[in-house]
Amino acid sequence: MRLHIFNPEHDIALAMNMPRFTPPHAGRQMRADLSFLPAIWADDGDMVVVDDVEAAVEAVRHIRKYAHDVLFVTLDDLRNLALDTSSAVKIEPWGWDVAVRGQLLRAQPSLQQFLPDDAALAAIRQMSSRKFASEHLLPLLHDANPSVVGESVYCDSEQKTLAMIGQYGKSVLKSPWSCSGRGIRYINTPVPDEHTVGWLRNVIRQQRGIMVEPFYAKVYDFGMEFQSTPDKGIVYSGLSLFDTRAGAYTGSICATENDKREMLSQYVDLALVDTICQQIQTILQPLMNGVYYGPFGIDMMAVAKNSGSGFLLHPCVELNLRRTMGHVALALSPSEFEPRRIMSIYYSDKHRIRIQNTMDNLLNTGLV
Repeated sequence: MRLHIFNPEHDIALAMNMPRFTPPHAGRQMRADLSFLPAIWADDGDMVVVDDVEAAVEAVRHIRKYAHDVLFVTLDDLRNLALDTSSAVKIEPWGWDVAVRGQLLRAQPSLQQFLPDDAALAAIRQMSSRKFASEHLLPLLHDANPSVVGESVYCDSEQKTLAMIGQYGKSVLKSPWSCSGRGIRYINTPVPDEHTVGWLRNVIRQQRGIMVEPFYAKVYDFGMEFQSTPDKGIVYSGLSLFDTRAGAYTGSICATENDKREMLSQYVDLALVDTICQQIQTILQPLMNGVYYGPFGIDMMAVAKNSGSGFLLHPCVELNLRRTMGHVALALSPSEFEPRRIMSIYYSDKHRIRIQNTMDNLLNTGLV
């Protein structure tokens, strides 16, 4: 049996690192509105934890063509459910953290044998930090390939942070744990204003450090999606072409891998993309083996050159050690005989998902 949980507050839970915490209102609302999403990638017969079963059934009715026949249950239902724990129960949240484990344990203590322990969750949390990718992945990809940019420095003091900001001139500050544009500040001058200094002090106090990166002139967002497995190592799942606004995800292109490669070839050398894909698998397999098994994604971007024409590739803007909207888009991929689709997440009195067929040329256009 597989049990799915959509916990989009996961990245905030990593920062808080508490078994019980109250996410911001936006995170709670997104979880309540979109808790049915696992029906898209789950198998028939799987269970999906939702806040409201009737609302989930109604939401799935609008995307029935793309959803599987799952059983929706609430956490209260889990308390009263007679689970057969003599056979394996595979639990698949959006992302693992101590908060989601705590929710499941409080709902059904018999699930404990199927949940990661404190040590495993601590290791996942450390690997989920931006500091991990900045030390173990980005420098290796940068140094091994031409036409690649990317630098990210972890600073554990205000003095170091201000020194790096001054060195870069235009920079981006990121808290070690955050998501979808949260915990990110863009600095356009070598000397930040008092409000920004106060913010970075707070981040350093709460998370013991902060990331400082040079600002890059982004031209195109994309990513690679993977699966970490115990028997096959790191398995490549597919490309993710997506759109963001103010750093927050808004939508994805759902197309065949060949179509996505054709679109991406306008911005980056596909041979370089393939090489980096193989390098990511080689680098991360020994690091993730025995620590994390499950979906993860790496956000990348095409960057305009400072002079002349053409683009450079940033191979690791973010390492998301969880399921991503890119994985959701892959679950919605059309066959070569079907039209391309656009999947978008939008807010209109509540969070909603829209899946539209399109015959349009999607290059250089917004997705929504």
